[in-house]
Amino acid sequence: MKRYYSLAISEEQKEADIYIFGDIVDPLEKEYFGVASDVSGYSLAQDVKDLDVETINVHINSYGGAVSEGLAIYNTLRQHKAKIKTLCDGFACSAASVVFMAGDERIVNSASLLMIHNAWTYTAGNADQLRKDADDLETITQAAVNAYMECVNIPEDEIKAMMKDETWILPAAALEMGFATSIMTRADTNKAAASASKALFSLISKALEKENAGRSPQKAPEMKVPDPGDPVPAKETENKPLKMLNAIFGGKEQE
Repeated sequence: MKRYYSLAISEEQKEADIYIFGDIVDPLEKEYFGVASDVSGYSLAQDVKDLDVETINVHINSYGGAVSEGLAIYNTLRQHKAKIKTLCDGFACSAASVVFMAGDERIVNSASLLMIHNAWTYTAGNADQLRKDADDLETITQAAVNAYMECVNIPEDEIKAMMKDETWILPAAALEMGFATSIMTRADTNKAAASASKALFSLISKALEKENAGRSPQKAPEMKVPDPGDPVPAKETENKPLKMLNAIFGGKEQE
């Protein structure tokens, strides 16, 4: 069965990146047209609990899915010893918005959306069965409400009203209400790129210093009055590594 997530581990940085880019569904159910569903939250939980890292970055772009699976992932992340950083890279809807709330840091991109709503299901049966199913849905919805209330700064009644209305939440509103702790902007991305460029320049500079360290200093040439009959001296050999660095960094001096 296909996975709705992927996991990458950086032992050097003591970080793990999880990408939840798909529907969070129960493997015992079937998707439309009878196609086998994705693997469950149990698979992700098993991968997460054994991670020996300091930070887990959870990237989310999902319409959500089974509430039970979303709650299982949420609780697994909350119980982990690592710092959890959730990032909304597109949509974090329904059960995926519950997973998003597991972050110690909850970052929404400037072009992203959260969506919250009440739990729903398909059902059939007599009046008693339908009443029971309605009561069960309210109880299941409350579990999601509890996850939101761990972080937001608005009253529970307002959360429930938003869920009833199936509310889409823009980044600024998510930050204001406490769903998110920060917004990722283009400037933040540029800062990360600049930091990487500076690190690259430092790495290459150190390599050049190491290469030149073993060379003997050249004796300064004696002053000589040029003779008109002397051949024209060859141009000094260009410093190709330095030329390359100047091309990369626009000829600006690096700090």
